Amino acid sequence: MTDPIEFSSFYRLLNSIKEGASDKIPLLDEKISEFKNGINSKSYLEELGSLYLSIGIIELYNFTNKKDLESIGIIDKEEWEALYIKNGEELPVFLANKMIKYVQENKKAKELSKKWNIREGEVKKHITNMARYITEGIIDVIE
Repeated sequence: MTDPIEFSSFYRLLNSIKEGASDKIPLLDEKISEFKNGINSKSYLEELGSLYLSIGIIELYNFTNKKDLESIGIIDKEEWEALYIKNGEELPVFLANKMIKYVQENKKAKELSKKWNIREGEVKKHITNMARYITEGIIDVIE
């Protein structure tokens, strides 16, 4: 049994930047790099979630065409509608799909199974649910 995973400290960091703490942006960039490379993860689920967080934030920037969480946090309903039309998907679907596609295209399930000495099927069964979980957290922060 693995320990429960949670990313509340990362979400708090995102929220503080959204609220104007621009001095924390270098820390966010460092965390994104750390997460993308699987540094400091304690389990395959934590590593998968961390990878998804790094993808999710980068894809949030891509979706909105902004790299400023404070600006993203004040996007109004009309602008979200325009972004939906431009991107062809609503943000939650867009983020989750990007996460899942990355894992599939880069054979991350196989990589994680070897690294953590577990069956590949065990990793695969968490791919979609973890993408939803991480996406919900990102959406909660920016709303």
